[in-house]
Amino acid sequence: MKNIRNFCIIAHIDHGKSTLADRLLEVTGTLSEREQRDQVLDSMDLERERGITIKSHAIQMEYAFEGEKYILNLIDTPGHVDFSYEVSRSIAACEGALLVIDATQGIQAQTISNLYLALEHDLEIIPVLNKMDLDNAMPEEVAEQIIDLLGCAMEDILPASGKTGYGVEAILEAVVRKVPPPKGDTEAPLQALIFDSVFNSFRGIIAYFKILNGTLRKGDKVKFFNTGKEYDADEIGVLRLKQLPRDSMSAGEVGYIISGIKESREVKVGDTITHRERPCDVAIEGFQNVKPMVFAGIYPVDADDYEELRSSMEKLQLNDASLSWEPESSAALGFGFRCGFLGLLHMEIVQERLDREFDMDVITTVPNVSYKVLTTKDELIEVHNPSGLPAPNYIDHIEEPYITAQIISKSEFIGAVMKLCIDKRGTLKNQVYLTSDRVEVTFDMPLSEIVFDFYDKLKSISRGYASFDYHVTGFKEASLVRLDILINGEMVDALSTLIHRDNAYDFGRRMCSKLKDLIPRQQYDVAIQGAIGSKIISRETVKALRKDVTAKCYGGDITRKRKLLEKQKKGKKRMRQVGNVEIPQTAFLAVLKMD
Repeated sequence: MKNIRNFCIIAHIDHGKSTLADRLLEVTGTLSEREQRDQVLDSMDLERERGITIKSHAIQMEYAFEGEKYILNLIDTPGHVDFSYEVSRSIAACEGALLVIDATQGIQAQTISNLYLALEHDLEIIPVLNKMDLDNAMPEEVAEQIIDLLGCAMEDILPASGKTGYGVEAILEAVVRKVPPPKGDTEAPLQALIFDSVFNSFRGIIAYFKILNGTLRKGDKVKFFNTGKEYDADEIGVLRLKQLPRDSMSAGEVGYIISGIKESREVKVGDTITHRERPCDVAIEGFQNVKPMVFAGIYPVDADDYEELRSSMEKLQLNDASLSWEPESSAALGFGFRCGFLGLLHMEIVQERLDREFDMDVITTVPNVSYKVLTTKDELIEVHNPSGLPAPNYIDHIEEPYITAQIISKSEFIGAVMKLCIDKRGTLKNQVYLTSDRVEVTFDMPLSEIVFDFYDKLKSISRGYASFDYHVTGFKEASLVRLDILINGEMVDALSTLIHRDNAYDFGRRMCSKLKDLIPRQQYDVAIQGAIGSKIISRETVKALRKDVTAKCYGGDITRKRKLLEKQKKGKKRMRQVGNVEIPQTAFLAVLKMD
């Protein structure tokens, strides 16, 4: 056990974690030349296309140092704020962390928040200054920032380049020297923490675990502590690029178990695996439950696919523990699910994965956050969906979630960044100059304001330099109203939004004019209206397609033409009463891209 090292790589998005992981695998000879490719751990097509890591990936390496053989278990983690739950789970399975910082960009907001996660678990931090081969690298400046943040010495910071492989040997040596071996007792009752799982259509559910105490052998009778279910360990093994079976594994090792589990709800991330004959007394303290930030409805395009969508969601949830959902129904869209996501990128990725991995066509409603409503009878209701809001005369007040947002930016963009935050109802809390041209500003602002397009706008006004991180601080009272969209006099509940009263008129007007472009023309005029309660605040009309019924009248009295036009008018009126307007999927998505 003294020769095992478990460590993860944490960093802000795009600081070169996956490329550095490639070099580590190359230097330790884990991959043959045939298997080697860029971002080898990013196994999903989606990750490779977008150049981001979505899932944490575990892999085992062997490294010879000073005549001894060491086993290194590496976990490459995502850097985007929406996937921070993946990072927290990886950290729970490690004793050390490589904190990778881009020498051209310096410390960013997500670097700091990932670092705090690691420090909470008492991990040994090894700072790595990456991308040293670039001409615009600023090693001295960035090294000073790292020393300020970590309080380490200059010689503790390892210069490296994931692209060229410079400094990779020094990183591996530092891991062996500095990261403590896992603690644990191989003779104690078995305790293993499940930190991830995947669905395999041939072998059932494969759970990834880290053994804290005890020994697990192939064929053992095991029990999952929280669900109380019992299984046989049909196959156990370690994670190389492919799964390598082993006969036994003991404390400190990271691996996988296949026990023919079919039901996805029987495997919970954060559960403890123990022996049936000699169980451990307590489950492992590990995981906080994830708190979703953004809620949206996901509905099948074809109502008959509801059950298929449910099983797809269950399989996806195995691989993405931060996704939470419950069934709901909508008057406009039928049966579907109310899903909780960690952010807009997470929502987009889930939608894309449903399409690619399970071939599901889905409609997503307008995302919103959850609100607390205090009624006039002093009842507190949690509202995840605008259509669940009580009538205005029963509401005493509504509270919305607030966040503390940390933004680190170059000082030349600070004016634009502040204006953006203040426009989003933010209040400035603090402003600190980290160096002469890097500023950290802290804002208190409503979560609902950053849900839509805040991140995109921040990136564009700062030319990609600003970085952003946030955490929820609590609820505050707010003046909110429900904005409904009526199409042809009928309310479309999937387009309702809860919005601040000051922004409602402008938003309603923009939404109606956007829908006017997207809803196809009918045989009759279609009215699109924005309403607060019974008060209409904006209106647009999609003009009717008209057949020229008077074309066959040639000459003669005007009354003949008038008679035909009146007849057409009656038909149109009757049509409008019974007609249904098809709303295309683009209309639901258009609301997200209002500007």
